[in-house]
Amino acid sequence: MDKQHPAVWRAMNGLGLKVKEAATEVGFTRALIELINVRISQINGCAFCLDMHVKDAIKQGVGVQQLAVLPAWREAELFTDKERAVLALAECITGLPHPAVREHEEAFARRYLSDEEFSVAAWLAVTINAFNRVSITSHHPVKADKA
Repeated sequence: MDKQHPAVWRAMNGLGLKVKEAATEVGFTRALIELINVRISQINGCAFCLDMHVKDAIKQGVGVQQLAVLPAWREAELFTDKERAVLALAECITGLPHPAVREHEEAFARRYLSDEEFSVAAWLAVTINAFNRVSITSHHPVKADKA
């Protein structure tokens, strides 16, 4: 997709940069942004995005233990209330569960996030979901590290 329509791909990358900028403006750390990117990429099974964002998460200070238990974050005491709120919202946006479940998850997230943080967390989730779908549909390869 990115090769056939490079202008659309550039526009999408521009959106991604704007969303990261907005996230930084509301105080989201790069580590928190990468937790969202990794978790949603896990749910969607996007190998290309997982490869990229796990490396980025580690560079941004996310611990290996947090990354290891991220699929079971609700069962681990390794995440702050804000991280839990963002992860709950991100999973909800990714899976689009029954409206009652969505309302419950959104209410949980709103307990720990300001309106601005809630909005930017939602934008981050929407954006990485879109990137996952482009990478999966485009069959972006994961190449072995040279090390």
